[in-house]
Amino acid sequence: MICTLEELRRKEVIDIETGERLGFIDDVRIDLSTSEVLELVIYGRFRILGIFGRDTDTVVPCSDIKVVGSEVILIEHARKPEQTKSPKCQSGSTLSLFK
Repeated sequence: MICTLEELRRKEVIDIETGERLGFIDDVRIDLSTSEVLELVIYGRFRILGIFGRDTDTVVPCSDIKVVGSEVILIEHARKPEQTKSPKCQSGSTLSLFK
């Protein structure tokens, strides 16, 4: 299946083990040396109208993806998704899109 980054952003991510809706994809991380998508990033929700910042972002490694459907992406986690504060490009080796 081939899809654009814009199409990917419209897909909701659901954990098939818990049935939890994690949210929609906000960003992806790409390894520039291999042109491989490494992770999907779901930004944390705003706290109280954005005055108190955001919750932590959810980072889902592509190895956890089980099915990419027309409207959803099903993932399977043996553990809780990695939580990060900001999806920034790391030392030039990866690229974070949709800033």
